[in-house]
Amino acid sequence: MVIFSSIIAALAASLLVVIAVIYVQHIRRMNVYYRLRRHRIITAGQMDTEKPYMIERLRRWLKEAAAPIAERGPVQVLDFRMRQAGIPLLGGEFMVLLAGSAGVVFIIAWMLTLQAGVSLLWAVLAAVSLWVMVSWRIYRRRNAFTEQLGDCLTTVANALRAGYSFPQAVDVVVREMEPPISDEFAQVSREVAMSVPLEAALEAMSRRVGSADLDLMVTAVLIQREVGGNLAQILDSISDTIQERVRMKREIFSLTAQGRLSAWVLLVIPWVMALLLYIFKPEQLMLLVNDPFGRLALAGSFILEIIGYVVIQRIVHVDV
Repeated sequence: MVIFSSIIAALAASLLVVIAVIYVQHIRRMNVYYRLRRHRIITAGQMDTEKPYMIERLRRWLKEAAAPIAERGPVQVLDFRMRQAGIPLLGGEFMVLLAGSAGVVFIIAWMLTLQAGVSLLWAVLAAVSLWVMVSWRIYRRRNAFTEQLGDCLTTVANALRAGYSFPQAVDVVVREMEPPISDEFAQVSREVAMSVPLEAALEAMSRRVGSADLDLMVTAVLIQREVGGNLAQILDSISDTIQERVRMKREIFSLTAQGRLSAWVLLVIPWVMALLLYIFKPEQLMLLVNDPFGRLALAGSFILEIIGYVVIQRIVHVDV
């Protein structure tokens, strides 16, 4: 029961940190103060009464704690991942949050188990879970961007036909569409307003998103700006291609749902059985832990589990 309690404590602490990060992002998006700052209508010193007090204190504390490592190379790489995930934190701030959450989980687990090794294990698991959350957000944000890209290109093409320039068409996308695509194009507009060449701003957006479909759009725009041509017609063709690809991906996703579920069941069932054995028949589980042949069997089964999961994923994954 001690290990079970430590698992519950670690999951609870990780969940609280995840909720805090999501809440910060929600506040920054919905609060009028941050929306005005995003469009540079007001400065940081204005409208102090509109700031969420506790959120601002947390952000200020994270910024001060991350200041000594803010200019480090790995931290700057993490800055880029934060932008990819759409998380309103800098890399150093996220590292401080990561270390803080791991420390909280370690203390809670140690208070429950009084075992430093077990507590350290759950602290590491809490930190890894936050890192996995960032990777998952990047994956989901990229997929959401791709889902919106076809409609975005149609909007840009229609704006060009109406007589708008390409930067003005980008502003239409920012006003009319939802995040994440509106956020990314808003970043392009801000960079262009700060005298960054449009080509460089588009290439930076392509690197942030990491979508092959967006690379196709950016390449078409850059070539058109060099040699000329009917950009609206080109974007319409790309939009049709992207929308057809998205439709095929959805169809394949539904057809392979059973295989993907089988992979997760294969991965989860042994851990559930081990937990039930530990609760109701711990002596049987200890045979696998204490006996050398039992440990060898555990290692072999773990390797076979991973191989089975990878094979199933390779079978159900179809490139479109």
